[in-house]
Amino acid sequence: MLRGDGIGPELIDSATCILNAIDANSSVKFSLVYLEAGDGALIKFNKALPESTLSAIRKSDACLKGPVGDSAADVILVIRRLFDLYANIRPLRAYPNTNSLHDNIDLVVVRENTEDLYLGWEFWSDEETVISLRRTSKKAIERISQYAFKLAGLRNRQRKVSLVHKANVLKESDGLFKRICSEVALLNRDIQYEEMYVDACAMNLIRNPQDFDVIVTSNLFGDIISDEAAQVVGGLGMGPAANIGNDFGVFEPVHGAAFDIQGKNVSNPTSILLSTRMMLQWLGTKHNDKQAILEGDRIEEAIVRMLVENKKTKDLGGTLTTKEFTRSVVSYLYM
Repeated sequence: MLRGDGIGPELIDSATCILNAIDANSSVKFSLVYLEAGDGALIKFNKALPESTLSAIRKSDACLKGPVGDSAADVILVIRRLFDLYANIRPLRAYPNTNSLHDNIDLVVVRENTEDLYLGWEFWSDEETVISLRRTSKKAIERISQYAFKLAGLRNRQRKVSLVHKANVLKESDGLFKRICSEVALLNRDIQYEEMYVDACAMNLIRNPQDFDVIVTSNLFGDIISDEAAQVVGGLGMGPAANIGNDFGVFEPVHGAAFDIQGKNVSNPTSILLSTRMMLQWLGTKHNDKQAILEGDRIEEAIVRMLVENKKTKDLGGTLTTKEFTRSVVSYLYM
Protein backbone atom coordinates (compact mmCIF):
# COMPACT_ATOMS: atom_id res chain seq x y z
CA MET A 1 0.00 0.00 0.00
CA LEU A 2 1.78 3.17 -1.21
CA ARG A 3 0.27 6.07 0.73
CA GLY A 4 1.50 8.75 -1.67
CA ASP A 5 0.97 12.50 -1.23
CA GLY A 6 -1.87 15.00 -0.92
CA ILE A 7 -5.12 13.07 -0.67
CA GLY A 8 -3.25 9.80 -1.21
CA PRO A 9 -3.20 8.75 2.48
CA GLU A 10 -6.94 9.49 2.79
CA LEU A 11 -7.67 7.28 -0.20
CA ILE A 12 -5.44 4.48 1.06
CA ASP A 13 -7.29 4.69 4.38
CA SER A 14 -10.56 4.32 2.48
CA ALA A 15 -9.30 1.27 0.59
CA THR A 16 -8.02 -0.19 3.85
CA CYS A 17 -11.50 0.00 5.36
CA ILE A 18 -12.90 -1.95 2.41
CA LEU A 19 -10.17 -4.58 2.48
CA ASN A 20 -10.54 -5.01 6.24
CA ALA A 21 -14.29 -5.53 5.79
CA ILE A 22 -13.69 -8.17 3.13
CA ASP A 23 -11.05 -9.83 5.30
CA ALA A 24 -13.49 -9.98 8.22
CA ASN A 25 -16.48 -11.26 6.24
CA SER A 26 -15.06 -13.64 3.65
CA SER A 27 -12.44 -16.30 3.01
CA VAL A 28 -10.26 -13.71 1.24
CA LYS A 29 -7.54 -12.57 3.65
CA PHE A 30 -4.96 -9.80 3.35
CA SER A 31 -1.65 -8.81 4.85
CA LEU A 32 -1.37 -5.06 4.26
CA VAL A 33 2.05 -3.41 4.29
CA TYR A 34 2.17 0.40 4.19
CA LEU A 35 5.05 1.99 2.32
CA GLU A 36 6.32 5.49 1.61
CA ALA A 37 6.84 6.88 -1.88
CA GLY A 38 6.55 10.33 -3.39
CA ASP A 39 7.25 13.88 -2.25
CA GLY A 40 7.19 12.97 1.44
CA ALA A 41 9.61 10.11 0.90
CA LEU A 42 11.87 12.42 -1.10
CA ILE A 43 12.11 14.77 1.87
CA LYS A 44 12.56 11.96 4.39
CA PHE A 45 14.84 9.60 2.48
CA ASN A 46 16.23 11.90 -0.24
CA LYS A 47 14.63 9.55 -2.75
CA ALA A 48 11.05 9.46 -4.01
CA LEU A 49 11.14 5.67 -4.29
CA PRO A 50 13.37 4.35 -1.47
CA GLU A 51 15.02 0.98 -1.87
CA SER A 52 13.19 -0.27 1.23
CA THR A 53 9.89 0.45 -0.52
CA LEU A 54 11.00 -1.30 -3.70
CA SER A 55 12.19 -4.31 -1.71
CA ALA A 56 8.82 -4.62 0.03
CA ILE A 57 6.94 -4.28 -3.30
CA ARG A 58 9.03 -7.12 -4.77
CA LYS A 59 7.90 -9.39 -1.91
CA SER A 60 4.20 -8.60 -2.34
CA ASP A 61 1.48 -10.13 -4.51
CA ALA A 62 0.19 -6.76 -5.73
CA CYS A 63 0.50 -3.04 -5.00
CA LEU A 64 -2.26 -0.49 -4.36
CA LYS A 65 -0.92 3.03 -4.86
CA GLY A 66 -2.23 6.40 -3.77
CA PRO A 67 -1.59 9.42 -6.00
CA VAL A 68 1.84 11.06 -5.83
CA GLY A 69 2.76 14.75 -6.14
CA ASP A 70 5.58 16.38 -8.13
CA SER A 71 7.78 13.28 -7.89
CA ALA A 72 5.21 11.06 -9.64
CA ALA A 73 7.51 10.33 -12.57
CA ASP A 74 10.19 9.12 -10.17
CA VAL A 75 7.74 6.69 -8.61
CA ILE A 76 5.22 5.18 -11.01
CA LEU A 77 7.33 5.44 -14.18
CA VAL A 78 10.21 3.70 -12.41
CA ILE A 79 7.92 0.97 -11.03
CA ARG A 80 6.41 0.39 -14.47
CA ARG A 81 9.85 -0.10 -16.02
CA LEU A 82 11.31 -2.21 -13.20
CA PHE A 83 8.38 -4.63 -13.14
CA ASP A 84 7.72 -4.41 -16.90
CA LEU A 85 4.11 -3.35 -16.34
CA TYR A 86 3.45 -2.92 -20.02
CA ALA A 87 -0.35 -2.60 -19.96
CA ASN A 88 -2.08 0.41 -18.45
CA ILE A 89 -5.76 -0.50 -18.21
CA ARG A 90 -8.37 2.18 -17.54
CA PRO A 91 -12.01 1.05 -17.57
CA LEU A 92 -14.53 3.87 -17.78
CA ARG A 93 -18.21 3.33 -17.21
CA ALA A 94 -21.22 5.60 -16.81
CA TYR A 95 -22.61 5.06 -13.31
CA PRO A 96 -26.04 6.23 -12.11
CA ASN A 97 -26.55 9.81 -10.88
CA THR A 98 -23.10 11.02 -11.84
CA ASN A 99 -22.11 13.79 -14.25
CA SER A 100 -21.74 11.36 -17.14
CA LEU A 101 -22.51 12.84 -20.55
CA HIS A 102 -24.25 9.63 -21.66
CA ASP A 103 -25.91 6.72 -19.86
CA ASN A 104 -24.56 3.77 -21.83
CA ILE A 105 -20.78 4.26 -21.73
CA ASP A 106 -18.67 1.20 -20.98
CA LEU A 107 -15.20 1.39 -22.50
CA VAL A 108 -11.61 0.49 -21.64
CA VAL A 109 -8.46 2.35 -22.65
CA VAL A 110 -5.53 -0.06 -23.10
CA ARG A 111 -2.39 2.05 -23.08
CA GLU A 112 1.13 0.87 -23.88
CA ASN A 113 2.97 1.64 -20.67
CA THR A 114 6.72 1.25 -21.19
CA GLU A 115 7.78 3.28 -24.23
CA ASP A 116 6.96 6.45 -26.17
CA LEU A 117 8.01 9.93 -25.00
CA TYR A 118 7.52 8.89 -21.37
CA LEU A 119 10.99 7.37 -21.34
CA GLY A 120 12.14 10.94 -20.77
CA TRP A 121 14.89 10.90 -23.38
CA GLU A 122 15.38 14.66 -23.79
CA PHE A 123 18.39 16.85 -24.36
CA TRP A 124 19.27 20.42 -25.31
CA SER A 125 20.63 20.67 -28.84
CA ASP A 126 21.48 24.32 -28.28
CA GLU A 127 20.55 27.06 -25.82
CA GLU A 128 17.06 27.46 -27.28
CA THR A 129 16.07 23.97 -28.45
CA VAL A 130 15.13 20.74 -26.68
CA ILE A 131 15.01 17.42 -28.55
CA SER A 132 12.71 14.68 -27.23
CA LEU A 133 13.16 11.11 -28.44
CA ARG A 134 10.37 8.56 -28.77
CA ARG A 135 10.87 4.80 -28.77
CA THR A 136 8.38 2.47 -30.46
CA SER A 137 9.20 -1.24 -30.70
CA LYS A 138 7.56 -4.21 -32.39
CA LYS A 139 7.62 -6.21 -29.15
CA ALA A 140 5.79 -3.54 -27.17
CA ILE A 141 3.15 -3.06 -29.87
CA GLU A 142 2.54 -6.79 -30.27
CA ARG A 143 1.95 -7.50 -26.62
CA ILE A 144 -0.27 -4.46 -25.96
CA SER A 145 -2.30 -5.25 -29.09
CA GLN A 146 -2.68 -8.88 -28.04
CA TYR A 147 -3.79 -7.73 -24.59
CA ALA A 148 -6.42 -5.44 -26.12
CA PHE A 149 -7.89 -8.15 -28.32
CA LYS A 150 -7.92 -10.65 -25.45
CA LEU A 151 -9.76 -8.10 -23.31
CA ALA A 152 -12.25 -7.34 -26.09
CA GLY A 153 -13.04 -11.04 -26.37
CA LEU A 154 -14.20 -11.37 -22.77
CA ARG A 155 -17.84 -12.21 -22.16
CA ASN A 156 -18.85 -8.78 -20.87
CA ARG A 157 -17.32 -6.79 -23.72
CA GLN A 158 -18.70 -5.69 -27.10
CA ARG A 159 -15.93 -7.48 -29.06
CA LYS A 160 -14.55 -4.34 -30.66
CA VAL A 161 -11.04 -2.83 -30.71
CA SER A 162 -10.25 0.73 -31.82
CA LEU A 163 -6.61 1.53 -32.59
CA VAL A 164 -5.88 5.20 -31.93
CA HIS A 165 -2.80 6.63 -33.65
CA LYS A 166 -1.40 9.50 -35.73
CA ALA A 167 0.26 7.57 -38.54
CA ASN A 168 -0.58 10.22 -41.11
CA VAL A 169 2.05 12.43 -39.45
CA LEU A 170 4.19 10.03 -37.40
CA LYS A 171 4.68 7.77 -40.38
CA GLU A 172 7.40 5.55 -38.94
CA SER A 173 6.56 5.18 -35.23
CA ASP A 174 2.76 5.23 -35.41
CA GLY A 175 3.01 3.61 -38.82
CA LEU A 176 4.66 0.64 -37.10
CA PHE A 177 1.96 0.62 -34.41
CA LYS A 178 -0.72 0.57 -37.11
CA ARG A 179 0.93 -2.23 -39.09
CA ILE A 180 1.57 -4.52 -36.12
CA CYS A 181 -1.86 -3.98 -34.56
CA SER A 182 -3.58 -4.70 -37.87
CA GLU A 183 -1.60 -7.96 -38.11
CA VAL A 184 -2.85 -8.95 -34.64
CA ALA A 185 -6.37 -8.06 -35.78
CA LEU A 186 -6.09 -10.53 -38.67
CA LEU A 187 -5.50 -13.27 -36.09
CA ASN A 188 -8.64 -12.21 -34.24
CA ARG A 189 -11.24 -11.94 -36.98
CA ASP A 190 -14.07 -12.54 -34.53
CA ILE A 191 -13.29 -9.12 -32.99
CA GLN A 192 -14.42 -5.99 -34.84
CA TYR A 193 -11.42 -3.76 -35.59
CA GLU A 194 -11.19 -0.10 -36.55
CA GLU A 195 -8.49 2.55 -36.77
CA MET A 196 -8.86 6.19 -35.79
CA TYR A 197 -6.64 9.27 -35.64
CA VAL A 198 -6.13 10.52 -32.11
CA ASP A 199 -7.73 13.91 -32.81
CA ALA A 200 -10.82 12.22 -34.23
CA CYS A 201 -10.91 9.95 -31.20
CA ALA A 202 -10.78 12.98 -28.87
CA MET A 203 -13.80 14.40 -30.67
CA ASN A 204 -15.75 11.14 -30.78
CA LEU A 205 -15.19 10.48 -27.08
CA ILE A 206 -17.29 13.61 -26.48
CA ARG A 207 -19.77 13.08 -29.28
CA ASN A 208 -20.31 9.28 -29.31
CA PRO A 209 -18.50 7.67 -26.37
CA GLN A 210 -20.97 4.79 -26.35
CA ASP A 211 -19.52 3.63 -29.69
CA PHE A 212 -16.21 2.62 -28.09
CA ASP A 213 -15.42 -0.69 -26.43
CA VAL A 214 -11.65 -1.28 -26.16
CA ILE A 215 -9.28 1.49 -27.24
CA VAL A 216 -5.63 0.53 -27.73
CA THR A 217 -3.01 3.23 -28.16
CA SER A 218 0.45 4.49 -27.28
CA ASN A 219 1.63 5.83 -23.94
CA LEU A 220 1.17 9.58 -24.45
CA PHE A 221 -2.08 9.37 -26.40
CA GLY A 222 -3.47 6.90 -23.88
CA ASP A 223 -2.67 9.16 -20.96
CA ILE A 224 -4.55 12.06 -22.52
CA ILE A 225 -7.62 10.34 -23.93
CA SER A 226 -8.19 8.23 -20.81
CA ASP A 227 -8.39 11.39 -18.71
CA GLU A 228 -10.78 12.86 -21.25
CA ALA A 229 -12.90 9.72 -21.11
CA ALA A 230 -12.89 9.88 -17.30
CA GLN A 231 -14.38 13.37 -17.46
CA VAL A 232 -17.02 12.13 -19.90
CA VAL A 233 -18.21 9.59 -17.30
CA GLY A 234 -18.28 12.04 -14.40
CA GLY A 235 -14.75 13.12 -13.56
CA LEU A 236 -11.38 11.74 -12.54
CA GLY A 237 -12.79 10.66 -9.19
CA MET A 238 -14.64 7.89 -11.03
CA GLY A 239 -11.60 6.48 -12.86
CA PRO A 240 -9.63 3.41 -11.74
CA ALA A 241 -6.42 2.19 -13.36
CA ALA A 242 -4.18 -0.86 -13.41
CA ASN A 243 -0.56 -1.26 -14.46
CA ILE A 244 -0.19 -4.91 -15.40
CA GLY A 245 2.69 -7.10 -16.49
CA ASN A 246 3.10 -10.83 -16.84
CA ASP A 247 3.71 -11.38 -13.11
CA PHE A 248 2.80 -8.25 -11.17
CA GLY A 249 0.23 -5.47 -10.98
CA VAL A 250 0.05 -1.97 -9.52
CA PHE A 251 -3.40 -0.43 -9.10
CA GLU A 252 -4.12 3.27 -8.65
CA PRO A 253 -6.61 6.10 -9.24
CA VAL A 254 -6.18 7.98 -12.51
CA HIS A 255 -6.05 11.38 -10.82
CA GLY A 256 -3.30 13.26 -9.02
CA ALA A 257 -2.59 14.17 -5.42
CA ALA A 258 -5.05 17.13 -5.32
CA PHE A 259 -3.15 19.13 -2.70
CA ASP A 260 -5.87 21.80 -2.76
CA ILE A 261 -8.29 19.47 -0.96
CA GLN A 262 -5.76 17.58 1.16
CA GLY A 263 -7.02 16.96 4.67
CA LYS A 264 -10.50 18.38 3.99
CA ASN A 265 -12.23 14.97 3.91
CA VAL A 266 -13.97 15.80 0.62
CA SER A 267 -12.13 13.64 -1.94
CA ASN A 268 -14.08 11.03 -3.86
CA PRO A 269 -12.66 7.57 -3.01
CA THR A 270 -14.55 5.84 -5.83
CA SER A 271 -11.47 5.78 -8.07
CA ILE A 272 -9.29 3.95 -5.56
CA LEU A 273 -12.12 1.64 -4.50
CA LEU A 274 -12.71 0.63 -8.11
CA SER A 275 -8.93 0.22 -8.45
CA THR A 276 -9.12 -2.09 -5.43
CA ARG A 277 -11.79 -4.03 -7.27
CA MET A 278 -9.48 -4.37 -10.27
CA MET A 279 -6.72 -5.60 -7.96
CA LEU A 280 -8.98 -8.30 -6.51
CA GLN A 281 -10.09 -9.37 -9.98
CA TRP A 282 -6.48 -9.60 -11.14
CA LEU A 283 -5.38 -11.52 -8.04
CA GLY A 284 -8.39 -13.81 -8.32
CA THR A 285 -7.68 -14.56 -11.97
CA LYS A 286 -3.96 -15.09 -11.37
CA HIS A 287 -4.47 -17.43 -8.41
CA ASN A 288 -7.70 -19.05 -9.61
CA ASP A 289 -9.48 -17.58 -6.59
CA LYS A 290 -13.11 -17.10 -7.57
CA GLN A 291 -13.96 -15.68 -4.16
CA ALA A 292 -11.49 -12.82 -4.63
CA ILE A 293 -13.20 -11.96 -7.93
CA LEU A 294 -16.59 -12.07 -6.21
CA GLU A 295 -15.42 -9.77 -3.42
CA GLY A 296 -14.11 -7.33 -6.02
CA ASP A 297 -17.50 -7.32 -7.69
CA ARG A 298 -19.11 -6.57 -4.34
CA ILE A 299 -17.21 -3.28 -4.21
CA GLU A 300 -18.62 -2.07 -7.51
CA GLU A 301 -22.11 -3.32 -6.67
CA ALA A 302 -22.05 -1.45 -3.35
CA ILE A 303 -20.98 1.78 -5.07
CA VAL A 304 -23.69 1.40 -7.72
CA ARG A 305 -26.39 0.87 -5.08
CA MET A 306 -25.25 4.00 -3.28
CA LEU A 307 -25.27 6.07 -6.46
CA VAL A 308 -28.75 4.81 -7.35
CA GLU A 309 -29.87 6.13 -3.96
CA ASN A 310 -28.06 9.41 -4.73
CA LYS A 311 -25.51 8.93 -1.95
CA LYS A 312 -22.53 10.78 -3.40
CA THR A 313 -19.50 12.90 -2.58
CA LYS A 314 -19.45 16.63 -3.15
CA ASP A 315 -17.70 16.51 -6.54
CA LEU A 316 -20.74 14.65 -7.89
CA GLY A 317 -23.24 17.03 -6.32
CA GLY A 318 -23.71 15.04 -3.12
CA THR A 319 -23.03 15.79 0.53
CA LEU A 320 -21.01 12.81 1.77
CA THR A 321 -17.47 13.25 3.03
CA THR A 322 -14.71 10.81 2.11
CA LYS A 323 -15.12 8.92 5.39
CA GLU A 324 -18.92 8.89 5.21
CA PHE A 325 -18.85 7.54 1.66
CA THR A 326 -16.36 4.86 2.69
CA ARG A 327 -18.43 3.80 5.70
CA SER A 328 -21.50 3.57 3.48
CA VAL A 329 -19.69 1.35 0.97
CA VAL A 330 -18.65 -0.94 3.83
CA SER A 331 -22.26 -1.12 5.05
CA TYR A 332 -23.50 -2.00 1.53
CA LEU A 333 -20.91 -4.72 0.88
CA TYR A 334 -22.81 -7.53 2.62
CA MET A 335 -26.38 -6.22 2.65
